[in-house]
Amino acid sequence: MKVIQCKDYDAVSQQAANEVEALLRQRPDAVLGLATGSTPIGLYEALVERHRQNGLDFSRVTTFNLDEYYPISPQNDQSYHFFMWKHLFGSVNIDPQRVHIPKGDAEDPDAACLAYEEALAAAGGIDLQILGIGNNGHIAFNEPAEYLRAATHRAQLTEDTIEANARFFDRPEDVPREAISMGMGSILKARRILLLACGEKKRRAVEEMLSGKITTQLPASFLNLHPDAILITDLEL
Repeated sequence: MKVIQCKDYDAVSQQAANEVEALLRQRPDAVLGLATGSTPIGLYEALVERHRQNGLDFSRVTTFNLDEYYPISPQNDQSYHFFMWKHLFGSVNIDPQRVHIPKGDAEDPDAACLAYEEALAAAGGIDLQILGIGNNGHIAFNEPAEYLRAATHRAQLTEDTIEANARFFDRPEDVPREAISMGMGSILKARRILLLACGEKKRRAVEEMLSGKITTQLPASFLNLHPDAILITDLEL
Protein backbone atom coordinates (compact mmCIF):
# COMPACT_ATOMS: atom_id res chain seq x y z
CA MET A 1 0.00 0.00 0.00
CA LYS A 2 1.34 3.40 -0.96
CA VAL A 3 1.26 5.99 1.84
CA ILE A 4 0.99 9.75 1.25
CA GLN A 5 1.53 11.77 4.41
CA CYS A 6 0.06 15.28 4.58
CA LYS A 7 0.50 18.05 7.12
CA ASP A 8 -3.17 18.33 8.09
CA TYR A 9 -6.78 17.48 7.23
CA ASP A 10 -7.06 20.19 4.56
CA ALA A 11 -3.96 18.87 2.82
CA VAL A 12 -5.41 15.34 2.90
CA SER A 13 -8.63 16.63 1.32
CA GLN A 14 -6.77 18.53 -1.42
CA GLN A 15 -4.51 15.57 -2.20
CA ALA A 16 -7.55 13.30 -2.54
CA ALA A 17 -9.26 15.92 -4.73
CA ASN A 18 -6.16 15.96 -6.95
CA GLU A 19 -6.53 12.22 -7.50
CA VAL A 20 -10.23 12.49 -8.32
CA GLU A 21 -9.75 15.47 -10.63
CA ALA A 22 -6.89 13.79 -12.50
CA LEU A 23 -9.14 10.80 -13.19
CA LEU A 24 -12.11 12.90 -14.34
CA ARG A 25 -9.92 15.03 -16.63
CA GLN A 26 -8.57 11.86 -18.22
CA ARG A 27 -11.84 9.92 -18.20
CA PRO A 28 -14.97 12.10 -17.94
CA ASP A 29 -17.23 9.02 -17.75
CA ALA A 30 -15.40 7.47 -14.80
CA VAL A 31 -17.18 5.43 -12.14
CA LEU A 32 -16.56 6.69 -8.60
CA GLY A 33 -17.15 4.81 -5.38
CA LEU A 34 -18.00 7.25 -2.60
CA ALA A 35 -17.99 7.26 1.19
CA THR A 36 -19.83 9.25 3.83
CA GLY A 37 -18.83 10.33 7.32
CA SER A 38 -16.86 13.35 8.47
CA THR A 39 -13.57 12.44 6.77
CA PRO A 40 -14.55 12.90 3.08
CA ILE A 41 -16.44 16.17 3.62
CA GLY A 42 -13.29 18.19 2.92
CA LEU A 43 -12.73 16.23 -0.28
CA TYR A 44 -16.28 16.92 -1.45
CA GLU A 45 -15.93 20.62 -0.64
CA ALA A 46 -12.73 20.72 -2.71
CA LEU A 47 -14.43 19.00 -5.65
CA VAL A 48 -17.35 21.44 -5.51
CA GLU A 49 -14.89 24.34 -5.55
CA ARG A 50 -13.04 22.89 -8.53
CA HIS A 51 -16.33 22.42 -10.33
CA ARG A 52 -17.27 26.06 -9.73
CA GLN A 53 -13.87 27.61 -10.36
CA ASN A 54 -12.29 25.30 -12.94
CA GLY A 55 -15.26 23.63 -14.61
CA LEU A 56 -14.59 20.14 -13.29
CA ASP A 57 -17.30 18.20 -15.09
CA PHE A 58 -19.49 15.56 -13.43
CA SER A 59 -22.11 15.27 -16.16
CA ARG A 60 -20.96 11.84 -17.35
CA VAL A 61 -19.72 10.51 -14.01
CA THR A 62 -21.42 7.49 -12.44
CA THR A 63 -21.30 7.05 -8.66
CA PHE A 64 -21.90 4.23 -6.22
CA ASN A 65 -22.02 4.86 -2.50
CA LEU A 66 -20.64 2.33 -0.08
CA ASP A 67 -23.61 2.05 2.21
CA GLU A 68 -26.82 3.36 3.73
CA TYR A 69 -28.62 2.89 7.01
CA TYR A 70 -31.58 0.49 7.05
CA PRO A 71 -34.38 1.24 7.45
CA ILE A 72 -34.27 4.95 6.69
CA SER A 73 -35.98 7.31 4.28
CA PRO A 74 -33.79 9.17 1.76
CA GLN A 75 -35.50 12.35 2.98
CA ASN A 76 -34.25 11.78 6.52
CA ASP A 77 -31.50 14.30 7.20
CA GLN A 78 -29.35 11.54 8.73
CA SER A 79 -29.55 9.31 5.66
CA TYR A 80 -26.48 8.98 3.49
CA HIS A 81 -28.65 9.89 0.53
CA PHE A 82 -29.32 13.28 2.17
CA PHE A 83 -25.62 13.60 3.10
CA MET A 84 -24.40 13.11 -0.45
CA TRP A 85 -26.82 15.61 -1.99
CA LYS A 86 -25.94 18.13 0.72
CA HIS A 87 -22.17 17.84 0.47
CA LEU A 88 -21.55 17.01 -3.21
CA PHE A 89 -24.30 16.07 -5.65
CA GLY A 90 -26.45 19.15 -5.07
CA SER A 91 -23.57 21.47 -5.96
CA VAL A 92 -22.16 19.85 -9.13
CA ASN A 93 -23.61 19.00 -12.53
CA ILE A 94 -24.14 15.30 -11.91
CA ASP A 95 -26.94 13.40 -13.62
CA PRO A 96 -29.24 12.02 -10.88
CA GLN A 97 -29.79 8.92 -13.02
CA ARG A 98 -26.09 8.13 -12.65
CA VAL A 99 -26.17 8.32 -8.86
CA HIS A 100 -26.47 5.01 -6.99
CA ILE A 101 -27.01 4.79 -3.23
CA PRO A 102 -28.31 1.65 -1.47
CA LYS A 103 -32.05 1.88 -0.85
CA GLY A 104 -32.51 2.42 2.85
CA ASP A 105 -36.28 2.21 2.45
CA ALA A 106 -36.36 -0.94 0.31
CA GLU A 107 -39.29 -3.25 1.05
CA ASP A 108 -37.06 -6.23 0.22
CA PRO A 109 -33.51 -5.34 1.34
CA ASP A 110 -32.04 -8.64 0.16
CA ALA A 111 -33.37 -8.03 -3.36
CA ALA A 112 -32.03 -4.47 -3.16
CA CYS A 113 -28.57 -5.82 -2.32
CA LEU A 114 -28.63 -8.13 -5.32
CA ALA A 115 -29.82 -5.31 -7.58
CA TYR A 116 -26.96 -3.09 -6.32
CA GLU A 117 -24.39 -5.73 -7.24
CA GLU A 118 -25.97 -6.07 -10.67
CA ALA A 119 -25.83 -2.30 -11.20
CA LEU A 120 -22.16 -2.26 -10.22
CA ALA A 121 -21.41 -4.96 -12.76
CA ALA A 122 -23.47 -3.23 -15.47
CA ALA A 123 -21.49 -0.02 -14.94
CA GLY A 124 -18.25 -1.89 -15.57
CA GLY A 125 -17.00 -1.69 -12.00
CA ILE A 126 -15.54 1.17 -9.98
CA ASP A 127 -12.54 3.09 -11.31
CA LEU A 128 -11.73 4.92 -8.07
CA GLN A 129 -13.09 4.02 -4.65
CA ILE A 130 -12.96 6.55 -1.80
CA LEU A 131 -12.83 4.99 1.67
CA GLY A 132 -12.68 6.08 5.27
CA ILE A 133 -11.68 3.85 8.16
CA GLY A 134 -13.49 3.34 11.45
CA ASN A 135 -11.73 3.49 14.80
CA ASN A 136 -12.10 -0.29 14.97
CA GLY A 137 -10.84 -0.79 11.42
CA HIS A 138 -14.22 -1.19 9.76
CA ILE A 139 -14.66 -0.32 6.08
CA ALA A 140 -18.15 0.76 5.02
CA PHE A 141 -20.31 -1.34 7.39
CA ASN A 142 -17.99 -4.33 7.20
CA GLU A 143 -17.40 -4.60 10.94
CA PRO A 144 -14.78 -6.73 12.73
CA ALA A 145 -16.21 -10.24 12.85
CA GLU A 146 -15.45 -13.93 12.53
CA TYR A 147 -16.14 -13.68 8.82
CA LEU A 148 -16.82 -10.92 6.26
CA ARG A 149 -19.30 -10.81 3.40
CA ALA A 150 -18.00 -10.47 -0.16
CA ALA A 151 -21.01 -8.83 -1.84
CA THR A 152 -23.47 -6.08 -0.97
CA HIS A 153 -25.45 -7.25 2.03
CA ARG A 154 -27.66 -6.37 4.96
CA ALA A 155 -25.37 -5.69 7.90
CA GLN A 156 -25.95 -5.69 11.64
CA LEU A 157 -24.20 -2.74 13.26
CA THR A 158 -21.99 -3.30 16.29
CA GLU A 159 -22.73 -1.58 19.56
CA ASP A 160 -19.58 0.52 19.11
CA THR A 161 -20.81 1.80 15.76
CA ILE A 162 -24.32 2.42 17.07
CA GLU A 163 -22.85 4.39 19.96
CA ALA A 164 -20.59 6.39 17.62
CA ASN A 165 -23.56 7.24 15.38
CA ALA A 166 -25.89 8.16 18.25
CA ARG A 167 -24.60 11.76 18.33
CA PHE A 168 -26.26 12.38 14.97
CA PHE A 169 -29.76 11.39 16.13
CA ASP A 170 -32.18 13.08 18.53
CA ARG A 171 -32.92 9.92 20.50
CA PRO A 172 -30.95 6.70 21.08
CA GLU A 173 -33.90 4.64 19.83
CA ASP A 174 -33.72 6.47 16.49
CA VAL A 175 -30.23 5.19 15.70
CA PRO A 176 -30.43 2.46 13.01
CA ARG A 177 -29.26 -0.99 14.02
CA GLU A 178 -28.78 -2.21 10.47
CA ALA A 179 -27.40 -1.01 7.16
CA ILE A 180 -27.01 -2.04 3.55
CA SER A 181 -23.32 -2.15 2.71
CA MET A 182 -20.99 -3.12 -0.09
CA GLY A 183 -19.02 -6.19 0.86
CA MET A 184 -15.24 -6.42 0.97
CA GLY A 185 -15.21 -8.27 -2.34
CA SER A 186 -17.19 -5.49 -4.01
CA ILE A 187 -14.79 -2.88 -2.60
CA LEU A 188 -11.64 -4.76 -3.59
CA LYS A 189 -12.82 -5.01 -7.20
CA ALA A 190 -12.28 -1.25 -7.61
CA ARG A 191 -9.39 -0.52 -9.94
CA ARG A 192 -7.90 2.04 -7.54
CA ILE A 193 -8.62 2.74 -3.86
CA LEU A 194 -8.01 5.92 -1.87
CA LEU A 195 -8.21 5.45 1.90
CA LEU A 196 -8.44 8.71 3.86
CA ALA A 197 -7.48 8.56 7.54
CA CYS A 198 -7.27 11.64 9.75
CA GLY A 199 -6.83 12.20 13.46
CA GLU A 200 -5.30 10.33 16.37
CA LYS A 201 -8.45 8.26 16.93
CA LYS A 202 -7.61 6.42 13.71
CA ARG A 203 -3.97 5.72 14.59
CA ARG A 204 -4.40 2.26 16.09
CA ALA A 205 -6.48 1.01 13.16
CA VAL A 206 -4.09 2.50 10.60
CA GLU A 207 -0.98 1.12 12.28
CA GLU A 208 -2.51 -2.35 12.58
CA MET A 209 -3.54 -2.19 8.92
CA LEU A 210 -0.02 -1.23 7.86
CA SER A 211 1.46 -4.14 9.83
CA GLY A 212 0.61 -6.32 6.85
CA LYS A 213 -1.39 -8.88 8.80
CA ILE A 214 -4.72 -9.84 7.23
CA THR A 215 -7.59 -10.51 9.61
CA THR A 216 -11.38 -10.28 9.58
CA GLN A 217 -11.05 -8.59 12.98
CA LEU A 218 -9.63 -5.59 11.10
CA PRO A 219 -11.51 -5.38 7.79
CA ALA A 220 -9.25 -2.57 6.54
CA SER A 221 -6.35 -5.03 6.58
CA PHE A 222 -7.77 -6.61 3.41
CA LEU A 223 -6.75 -3.46 1.52
CA ASN A 224 -3.20 -4.84 1.68
CA LEU A 225 -4.32 -7.35 -0.95
CA HIS A 226 -5.19 -4.62 -3.45
CA PRO A 227 -2.64 -3.83 -6.20
CA ASP A 228 -3.35 -0.08 -6.26
CA ALA A 229 -4.42 1.13 -2.84
CA ILE A 230 -3.24 4.50 -1.49
CA LEU A 231 -3.47 5.73 2.09
CA ILE A 232 -3.67 9.53 2.41
CA THR A 233 -3.24 10.57 6.03
CA ASP A 234 -2.27 13.40 8.37
CA LEU A 235 -0.78 10.93 10.85
CA GLU A 236 2.98 10.68 11.30
CA LEU A 237 3.57 6.97 10.87
